[in-house]
Amino acid sequence: QVQLVESGGGLVQTGGSLRLSCTASGRTFSSYTMGWFRQAPGKEREFVARIMWSTRGTYYADSVKGRFTISGDNAKNTVYLQMNSLRPEDTAVYYCAARSNYKNNYDDWGQGTQVTVSS
Repeated sequence: QVQLVESGGGLVQTGGSLRLSCTASGRTFSSYTMGWFRQAPGKEREFVARIMWSTRGTYYADSVKGRFTISGDNAKNTVYLQMNSLRPEDTAVYYCAARSNYKNNYDDWGQGTQVTVSS
């Protein structure tokens, strides 16, 4: 049973920073890609960033490029999302997800962590 557990959300002022963590368990993730998504109230869930465990290759949505950084710690099976220069429009529930590198869809999801940026 795969488990993804997010933490690190909270309330921060505009311009502030937060670091989200996602700890994975239940399988070996070496051939997986880990992603962060977010969903704001009344909006569809959107992609934020992803990292491939094996190559550490990363990719970001244009809306967060230059402000957010995704990274991973193999020893801890944990993926991080460092969020800097936060804006009110970054307010959302942030979800961690995992997909096999042989698939297009993310099959495993965490429960989400709330990030609120006040203006």
